[in-house]
Amino acid sequence: MTAPSKKNRSKNSEDKNSNSGTDWFEMTPIGILTSGFKEKFGTPRQPGLIPMPASIHMLHPFDTPDAFDGIESFSHLWIEFVFHKNTEKGWQPKVRPPRMGGNEKRGVFATRSPFRPNGLGLSCVKFERLRKESDGLWLDITGVDIMEGTPVLDIKPYLPYADNKPDACSSFASDAPKARLQIEWQKTACHQLKQSEADHPNLKEIIEATLSLDPRPAYQEDQNRVYGTRLFEFDVQWKVINRIAIILDILPAGQKKP
Repeated sequence: MTAPSKKNRSKNSEDKNSNSGTDWFEMTPIGILTSGFKEKFGTPRQPGLIPMPASIHMLHPFDTPDAFDGIESFSHLWIEFVFHKNTEKGWQPKVRPPRMGGNEKRGVFATRSPFRPNGLGLSCVKFERLRKESDGLWLDITGVDIMEGTPVLDIKPYLPYADNKPDACSSFASDAPKARLQIEWQKTACHQLKQSEADHPNLKEIIEATLSLDPRPAYQEDQNRVYGTRLFEFDVQWKVINRIAIILDILPAGQKKP
C-alpha cells in the first residue's frame, strides 16, 4: 500500500485567513492503524488503560525494515497520529475535560482534548513486534487509545531518562482513572464470550476494562437504556444499574438480538 502523495506547501500570502510569516504544512501518513476500537464510544481517553492490541500497516515508501532497525531494543513507543474523525468539527479555545465531570472548562492547550487546532494525537504504547506479511510490513503494539483506520504520522522510541518525569504535577487528572463501574455478566453473555475467546484470548479483560471506566457521557444515567460498544468484530450490549455494568450480549457487529 502506498501513502497518499502530499507535499509541504507555503500558505498563500493573499489568503484572507493567513498570518504573516506562517506556513501551511501538509503531512503524509506513514501507516494506518488497525484496532479493536471501531468507534469513538468506548475508546479510552488515554493510552495504557486497556490492554488493547493494535497494528500499524506501514505505507510505501515507509514500509522498509531498514527504517525500524534497532526498534526491538525499546519496550515502548510514541505514536503520533491524526484524530481523523474530528477534523470537520473544528476546535474551540475552551473545552470540557471529562475528568472534571464535563461541567468545568479549561483552555484546549491545558487539556488533552482530541478537538485541537491541528487534530494531532500522541500516545505512548507498548512495542510488541515488527512482522513482514504478504500484504506488507506491520508494527504490533499494545495499550492503544486509538481507533480503527487512524492515520499515523510518526513513530518514535520512548526514552525513560527523557520522557519520565517523576516530579511532574497536574492540576487535574493527576492519577489514572479508577474503575467507576463494577462488572456483572449475564449467562447468555458468558456463553457468547466462550465462543469468541478463541480468536481473542483477552476479550474478557478488554471488555471489563473498557466498561469499568464507564464510557457513557456524564449526563447519561438512564438505567433502562441498553448501550452498544463495538470491540473487534463484536457489539457488546450492556446497561448500568446501581453502578454495575451488566453485560447482556456479545453479538456479531450489525446483528440484532432475535
